Amino acid sequence: MEESVPEAVRIPSAGTDSELLHLGLRDDGSLDVPPGEPGSPAAWYDKSPTPGERGPAVLLGHVNDTEGGDGVFAGLRDLESGDEVEIAREDGSTAVFTVDHGEQYSKDDFPTQKVYGNTAGSELRLITCDGYDPDTGLFDDNYVVYAKLVE
Repeated sequence: MEESVPEAVRIPSAGTDSELLHLGLRDDGSLDVPPGEPGSPAAWYDKSPTPGERGPAVLLGHVNDTEGGDGVFAGLRDLESGDEVEIAREDGSTAVFTVDHGEQYSKDDFPTQKVYGNTAGSELRLITCDGYDPDTGLFDDNYVVYAKLVE
């Protein structure tokens, strides 16, 4: 597909329906993340391809919110191979992806090249936090869903 900025994400099987923020990098070079308050939308990493272009388009969202409720990507772990992810684009088209699989990674051993590296086709990465540690109140891991363009 031609370049077109993403506007919203919908994942029917997870009940996800969100507008998309457009976020880049922080001053320290780390990914900026969407706000964590209740109702916060997901975000497209604007240094990645637009969904539907060749390469891995990257969307980020919280697994929970600051009040302990579900975040926009709370249902990522429940996605199964073949589930659809729809991305509404600025040009009026919808990029439809099917889930291939999901993987959990330690933040200390995150496979940057595997997640963000070039791909032969149009792919999508959905990223959220995982591995909550009640002793620290922090998430030690990330969960990444891999999906491929179908139309």
